[in-house]
Amino acid sequence: MLIARLVLVLLVLRLGTAHLSQHYYDSTCPKFVSLVRDVVKEAISKEARIGASILRLHFHDCFVQGCDASVLLDDTPSFKGEKNAIHNKNSLRGFDVIDKIKAQVERVCPGVVSCADILAVAAREGVVALDGPSWCVPLGRLDSTTANFTAANFELPSASMDLKDLISIFHNKGFTASEMVTLSGAHTIGQASCSNFRERIYNETNLNPLFKMSLLANCSRNEGIGDENLWQIDEVTPTVFDVNYYRNLLVHMGLLHSDQELANSVSTRAQVVTYSLNPIAFFNGFAEAMIKMSKLKPPVGTKGQIRRNCRRVN
Repeated sequence: MLIARLVLVLLVLRLGTAHLSQHYYDSTCPKFVSLVRDVVKEAISKEARIGASILRLHFHDCFVQGCDASVLLDDTPSFKGEKNAIHNKNSLRGFDVIDKIKAQVERVCPGVVSCADILAVAAREGVVALDGPSWCVPLGRLDSTTANFTAANFELPSASMDLKDLISIFHNKGFTASEMVTLSGAHTIGQASCSNFRERIYNETNLNPLFKMSLLANCSRNEGIGDENLWQIDEVTPTVFDVNYYRNLLVHMGLLHSDQELANSVSTRAQVVTYSLNPIAFFNGFAEAMIKMSKLKPPVGTKGQIRRNCRRVN
């Protein structure tokens, strides 16, 4: 009984990120990172967009009860996960890539590596594969046995948010306004659906006219028509992780209202200008912000496990 209690305490401590280290698996699963890298590279070679999808998946995981792979859990008759929350439903992608990585890692190191750690490393490898920065990913997380559908509905930023709401939602997770601008740079890769930029292209005036014309042809004014039509968030280099996202904002080519807000406000515009001119500053800032995000903790006292299957608890 004493041993069982000790194991439980250690698991709770680990889930709370008390012992995270980039060397966590050096002795127990030394091939872990290379396995992740190979699967992610293969997936991106078939579809470059998947790098952005995995990065977003990691973000949506960490912003809801910490980086605990709760976003990967499927619904069951007795369990409601986060996949069908308003910001996730028919939107989050990359689950199959995480499944493939997990299967390969389990064959080599069964019961050792958490899904949360797999997702954190896969997000980095996706960015690197698209010519973005690398960073040291702290490892040693556990996977949650619960999800939070309500938090997934209310604690994630949306494409329609004004600057003050963006600042508030990031502040609630411990990030400054500057770090919010930095993390928003993840939108230099990936796509968005018509339903997320319809309001902007039909009702806002701070939009490049030629850019607007191309968007109008791809997104109907009428809700329910072409809602899932996709457009690149970065029109210039949509599959390269670079600073063109920020340059686009300065010429009113922000696809999403929330993005364009960063250049419209005096309080954040200077940082947008700096990043547009200095890729190294953006890369360094992004790496630091990602490390900080990856350390977001689950609620105190939360129990965890190493899931055998990332989609369900053991």
